[in-house]
Amino acid sequence: MPPTRCRRTVRAGLLVLAVTLVAGVGWPVHLGLSTRDHLEAAHRSLARLRGLIGARDAGRVTVALAEARDHTAEARRLTTGPAWSLLTHLPFLGDAAATVRGLAVSAAEVTGAMSEVLDAVTPLTAAEPGSAAGTRRALADIRTAAPVLSRAAGRIGRARALLAATPARTGSGQVDEARAMALREVERLRGLVSAAATTAELLPPMLGLDGTRRYFLGFQTNAEARGTGGLVGAFGVLKARGGVLSIERLSSNNDLVGTGTPVTDHGDEFRARYGLGAVRLLSVSNLSPHFPYAASTWIALYERRTGRRLDGAVAIDPVALSYLLGLIGPVRLPDGERVRADNVVELTERSAYERFPDPVTRKRFLLGIAEAVRAALPKTYLDPARLLPVAKPMVEERRVQIWSRRPAEQRRLAATSLGGVLPRSPGPFAGLVVNNSGGNKLDYYLSRSLDYRLGPCRDGRRDSTVRVRLTNDVPADRLPSYVTAAPAGQATGRAEHRLWVSLYAGVGARMKAARVDGASVAVLRETERSHPVYSTVLEFRPRQSRTLEFDFAEPATAVTPRVPVQPLTRPQLTRISADRRGCTP
Repeated sequence: MPPTRCRRTVRAGLLVLAVTLVAGVGWPVHLGLSTRDHLEAAHRSLARLRGLIGARDAGRVTVALAEARDHTAEARRLTTGPAWSLLTHLPFLGDAAATVRGLAVSAAEVTGAMSEVLDAVTPLTAAEPGSAAGTRRALADIRTAAPVLSRAAGRIGRARALLAATPARTGSGQVDEARAMALREVERLRGLVSAAATTAELLPPMLGLDGTRRYFLGFQTNAEARGTGGLVGAFGVLKARGGVLSIERLSSNNDLVGTGTPVTDHGDEFRARYGLGAVRLLSVSNLSPHFPYAASTWIALYERRTGRRLDGAVAIDPVALSYLLGLIGPVRLPDGERVRADNVVELTERSAYERFPDPVTRKRFLLGIAEAVRAALPKTYLDPARLLPVAKPMVEERRVQIWSRRPAEQRRLAATSLGGVLPRSPGPFAGLVVNNSGGNKLDYYLSRSLDYRLGPCRDGRRDSTVRVRLTNDVPADRLPSYVTAAPAGQATGRAEHRLWVSLYAGVGARMKAARVDGASVAVLRETERSHPVYSTVLEFRPRQSRTLEFDFAEPATAVTPRVPVQPLTRPQLTRISADRRGCTP
């Protein structure tokens, strides 16, 4: 071939190759842009959907979800064809293409699952409960929705697992960020749907759809701290029948007298830590943060006294009562005083002690509040759209804790915040528990903060530090002697605050050092439900803060740290920082 012709042939070949490369790159770019557009459109539809939740407009919710589902289905189609499969094998682009495909497929699965959820819950949002019959129908609809919700939660969980298996570092910061955000959102959604499924399974039978249920109802007073929240100041029997709640036999805690012999047995570790009094006396029956211990003890005490069998136990506190009043509205006392959501906590945990120095009169007043709420309950029927916003903080803050003596129900409860369970599972853990040791009501003024810092993992271990700060914010004003537990004749009426402070560490954790206000201190080491527990007694002057620090060596793991919060009057300020270098699941 002559040189000139050869050069022309080469140029022509290069031109064809260039055109082929441009076309080959251009088509994946088109696919990528189209996929991006569909995923962004789906994101906008889902954001609109979140804004519509609670509006009880099933039509607009259906439209928004249908749009999201159409866009995610198209994104899935675009990323599962042969052209996209080729992209996943290219250098530099392969990881990003694989992760984008995971985003599209998981998004399609999630929107499909949410369509199933919408179909299941639409009858609930469309219902208008306002009678006992309407409430029973709502409970029946909830029962029907339970298996659908359970399947949807499983489908969302599988979608998350699929996305989690895609490359996390793709070379594209936008793709990596989208993946991380999607994993968080999908996990949050899985948790919500799973919780809804559990609720839908438990609510109908526990609210008496299949027959009347009766539960021990313990009113915990956070002003005197106990492991599950506060001293049981009053109790009653909560009756549930066909979804209608009522309270029977309201009584002061003095009416449930202790016994000379234990009413139950929680094992050797429990006896060693809390003594036999915790299974004989109501006043110290809930020192442990593990609610099933307290609940089964309450029931045993009640049944030994009355001979009447109960189905379980429920604990609530004044903060829970404030949430409940937000749902049912204010109640009026016999003298005309109105008890509202915004004043019930202060009224029951502070003002009552100032207004009624006599304990008998004060307890009569507090029982009067409970009686007013009891009278209002039968007039309040189940409305899922209104109940959910109220129930959510009550459950998350452990303001309501429930135990069932039916094993199948209790297993489901134990897996939720409602169960108040101290878990045995391993992983980073820092649980602060205080018990009032002064017999006073000063815990209304207690402020708490916990700072949990975890270092990197090395050689199967990681160092951590837990810093607890407690402040006695008691006011400078003179307080009633009953509040301060001051001895008769004390001039100031401001006795010292005395707390039994315990830090529950993670399973397998070993304490290396403990300090109080910067000085080394010896603490008592015990064990409860596989957790090492380190305890000491601290005393506080008015307005004084005390700092308790622990250094630990913990098993190395990438499991998310858990910090359960004891439900006291004031919220706990919690900070968690974890260096995940070298940590594996």
